[in-house]
Amino acid sequence: MTAPSLDVSAAALEVDRRRLLAMLTERSYAKKKVVLSSGRESDFYIDCKKTVLTAEGHWLVGKLMFAGVREKFAAAVGVGGLTMGADPLASAVSLVSFLGKAPLQAFLVRKEPKGHGTGQWIEGLSSLPAAAKVVIVEDVITTGASTIKAIERARAEGLVPVGAFTLVDRQEGGREAIEATGVPVISLFARSDFP
Repeated sequence: MTAPSLDVSAAALEVDRRRLLAMLTERSYAKKKVVLSSGRESDFYIDCKKTVLTAEGHWLVGKLMFAGVREKFAAAVGVGGLTMGADPLASAVSLVSFLGKAPLQAFLVRKEPKGHGTGQWIEGLSSLPAAAKVVIVEDVITTGASTIKAIERARAEGLVPVGAFTLVDRQEGGREAIEATGVPVISLFARSDFP
């Protein structure tokens, strides 16, 4: 295996995008009937963590999302989202951003406030300046509820979400629901990219 490159040229990113899609299709995607966390029934399931938590998947997600954040949301100084789907994404993007000499701080939004100590909702908040512009990351968008919760919590804590970035948009209305909050959404992949 050759050492990875932080080449963010369009050609290199397209090669990485194709590789990540192949990994997601092989490791994370299943064509089967499932009930999603939203309660909806679906004929396919995608568990992005099966790909993102591999070393190569972590690198590819970090590189591709870092490039996308820099291109679409250049004013952002942080990336994060609702735990657990956003955790490895925020970590990967933050690490790659440091290697790319354009650091984006990672933060994690809890589903409930910390039960002891300061009772904080967001881990990593102290690494961000007041009114920091941030991008909310998510592994899969279906209804958009998790991303919207992260946007609302980030705003309540004084952050300014300037965008949302998902690995996979299931194309089931989530993008539109998120954008109704005033936050634009970009995605690396959509339902139509899978078999």
